[in-house]
Amino acid sequence: MEKTEHSGLELHGFKNLKRIHWNLSTPELYEEIIKRQEGLLAHLGPIVVRTGHHTGRSPNDKFIVEDGFYSADVNWSKDNKKISKEHFEKLYSRIQAYLQTKEVFVQEVYAGAEPEYRLKVRVITETAWHSLFARNMFIRELNWDRLKDFEPDFTVINLPRFHAIPEQDGTNSETFIIINFEKKVVLIGGTSYAGEIKKSIFTVMNYLLPKKGVLSMHCSANVGKKGDVALFFGLSGTGKTTLSTDPERALVGDDEHGWSDNSIFNIEGGCYAKVIKLSKESEPDIYECTRKFGTILENVAIDVITRRIDLNDDSLTENTRASYPITHLPNIISNGIAGIPSNIIFLTYDAFGVLPPVAKLDKNQAMYHFISGYTARVAGTEKGVKEPKAVFSACFGAPFMVHHPSFYAKILGEKISKHNVNCWLVNTGLTGGPYGVGKRFSIEYTRRIIKAILDNELDNIQFNEDKVFGFYIPSMIPELPAEILNPRNSWSDKEKYDEILNKLAISFTDNFKQYSDKVDAEILKGGPRVS
Repeated sequence: MEKTEHSGLELHGFKNLKRIHWNLSTPELYEEIIKRQEGLLAHLGPIVVRTGHHTGRSPNDKFIVEDGFYSADVNWSKDNKKISKEHFEKLYSRIQAYLQTKEVFVQEVYAGAEPEYRLKVRVITETAWHSLFARNMFIRELNWDRLKDFEPDFTVINLPRFHAIPEQDGTNSETFIIINFEKKVVLIGGTSYAGEIKKSIFTVMNYLLPKKGVLSMHCSANVGKKGDVALFFGLSGTGKTTLSTDPERALVGDDEHGWSDNSIFNIEGGCYAKVIKLSKESEPDIYECTRKFGTILENVAIDVITRRIDLNDDSLTENTRASYPITHLPNIISNGIAGIPSNIIFLTYDAFGVLPPVAKLDKNQAMYHFISGYTARVAGTEKGVKEPKAVFSACFGAPFMVHHPSFYAKILGEKISKHNVNCWLVNTGLTGGPYGVGKRFSIEYTRRIIKAILDNELDNIQFNEDKVFGFYIPSMIPELPAEILNPRNSWSDKEKYDEILNKLAISFTDNFKQYSDKVDAEILKGGPRVS
């Protein structure tokens, strides 16, 4: 699609551009990627690219412009760092000069499947493959006539080859991701990692949607055959993608959603799945997507002669990714919109082995665990011994939350009360002991638990209150051994269990102290009772 020369981009101060590629189709972008040697065409059709030095997000290089108006709502923190308007303007001027005589690619897309809350996004890139990424990840406009008069609500300018000068630009390195709410612009430079494009717009939506009473969420969502909706929250490694991909349920989306008065809606139009060691047996649908035309494979190993990929090779990074339109998947909600959820599931990988495989949460506990965003990771110590470390990420997505976590939690609590939503904590981590002793809950057990939740099998089951965390543990689940449901019963050393459980409870309360001055007393009641 061609527009009149330089139309629209003069609004951004871009002049003397060599050429603008407007809204190229996927085949056209493939041609440009190969012509420019930006990637390799792999067997069966995906395109394989390299991101260079950055194989993941650069959280230390993300900034929000302090403008005195929009920024008054920002929860300034290590995840939301300030940069001055003066630094932004100087950097933007250099970008305008940098782009003179260069070719750029433009995709005009949407964030938000619900038309009432949709954001019109223009993505300007200097590479064809990043333009394809934007086309894959956001929602495409299928009516070409509407693109003729497209006026963006927000613009992303992605320039991997342009580098900041930290001493001059007020950045922490040559890499930068800067969001300016006043100018409605995102600047990305010094990194080829495409996830920055997706997550910067998610950050923007996390600012805008809650101000309209819509809860923006870092979660996946699916729908059962009876129309019942489930949300899955969870940090990396908890099984969010695996457990929300269910042949019996249609996928709304795998990562970013909004919850309005009437619906759950996908913010995106694509998926950005981790594919390291992905197998056809464990993830058949996602596996098939790694072998389709239109898919971008980031940092996946490829034989340059045979063009066969190797998903097990982590020589470049363990964070290998596949970007593909959600329409590549077989069982989806095509318009990205579903009803109000019946169940919310908070997934955690508890490497301490003290949390139950499933527990029911009341509203206050749900808000508390939502703000906490807990999982545990196993990190190597100096002596080479691996031990678990508690990890907390507010709202299960702290790097992308602009407002204070209590703001999101308040909206969540209101919606749970209004719609009488069931809330659950599901532990996909260890049982029978801590790391090194305990074993991970089998995926079959966890899937059975999820099925029991979603099929309302736990409605008439007796629950027992946990003395420390206060949540409610089912006494039995059909087809599961009863001894695994209460984690204390699976430990041979009961005193050790009590000690580690109390230590974990203290980790929760210590982490929550940073929020206690801004949350209601009711939410504090949802936390553990520390002895």
